[in-house]
Amino acid sequence: MTPSQRRELAEKAVAQRGVSIALACRTFGVSETCFRYSPKRNVDNDEIADLLLGLVKVKKTWGFGLCFLHMRNVQGHRWNHKLENSVQR
Repeated sequence: MTPSQRRELAEKAVAQRGVSIALACRTFGVSETCFRYSPKRNVDNDEIADLLLGLVKVKKTWGFGLCFLHMRNVQGHRWNHKLENSVQR
């Protein structure tokens, strides 16, 4: 069983059975941090994805690293390689 499936079971136990989060997490082997985590969508991600798709259509042999370096050094974007914590200056 995958961690995401165990997390879903823990969420159902909390919602439907009124079990405490701590007990549900221990029962299904999920950390409370994992249980409470919800990803945050960054508004820059769509713009970055569009730029990357356009670049790989032109430069079919380039991997992510070369595309990232081109976008950062040639095009002047100041995003970092993680994308979700990007900084534009």
